[in-house]
Amino acid sequence: MPISRRRRTLPNPLVAALVYDGLCGFEFACAAEVFGLPRPELQPGWYRFETCAAERGPLRGQYGMRVTADAGLERLADAGTIILPGWKGIDVPVPPRVLDALRGAHARGARLLTICSGAFVLAATGLLDGRRATTHWRYAEALQRRYPHIEVDPAVLYVDEGQLLTSAGSAAGLDLCLHLVRRDHGPDVANQVARRLVIPPHRDGGQAQFVERPVAKREANALARVIDHMQRRLASHQPIAELAAMAAMSERSFMRHFKQVTGTSPADWLIAARVDRARELLEGSSLSIDAIAGECGFGSAITLRHHFRRKLGVSPGAYRARFASSGRRSEPTTA
Repeated sequence: MPISRRRRTLPNPLVAALVYDGLCGFEFACAAEVFGLPRPELQPGWYRFETCAAERGPLRGQYGMRVTADAGLERLADAGTIILPGWKGIDVPVPPRVLDALRGAHARGARLLTICSGAFVLAATGLLDGRRATTHWRYAEALQRRYPHIEVDPAVLYVDEGQLLTSAGSAAGLDLCLHLVRRDHGPDVANQVARRLVIPPHRDGGQAQFVERPVAKREANALARVIDHMQRRLASHQPIAELAAMAAMSERSFMRHFKQVTGTSPADWLIAARVDRARELLEGSSLSIDAIAGECGFGSAITLRHHFRRKLGVSPGAYRARFASSGRRSEPTTA
């Protein structure tokens, strides 16, 4: 269904993906599917997608692919967004001319986005020094060891540092690409792209990458029922004792197994779920901040603002001003 609301216009919609011999196929496909697939229902103003390479001639990719780049590295100078879909290997040096081209593009205002091992390319530029970043959990220790000035977070799906964005392994690249669409075009468009991809429209970047230890199927099923119950009753008080009883576990076992399944504690999961619900209401409703706080289980606007700022770095009012659906009038709010 076409988007009828007025959408935002990007100052530079050119997205350039760096391709290379040994191209990581899935990571490249994530970028191409989100930014390169023709979307006539979203024209005009959608992204233009091109490929760039430092090497000449057809390039080999995984799974028997052959790729011919649209342009050389010089094209990176014209891009508004540059995507690094993995790299040849975490021990393979990055050519100096590639690093120079990326630094130059960044200096001109381009955004640099990495998927999986592509973080090693961005780290080699020095641009991530003093910033947070992530990569596939298998590579996180190596990234931290080689680049000690980067704050590497091995547990999250992606990190948005404004002009520099990094994601974890493989499918987390889809989450980050959708996050960027959301930033650029708003939630309506991001949700429509997600529907075509048949994936969730939003997974928070702070979500855990992987389960630390396997969990027995019976326990996982019990916890799934509890988590569904928690999600449906966000506005209600949810004592640990009641949740543990619902899972037929002691409180101690429940806390342990819950963290194994979700990567976090029940309290932190509940706060994140409530913040996520608040985001939906800020984007798609005209409810006041006080009403949203009650609807999400925070009790007061003060508590909502505290957790919203801690999770997202902005106030609910500022978030609504940025992401509320175009044309939707909202009640006056205070940050």
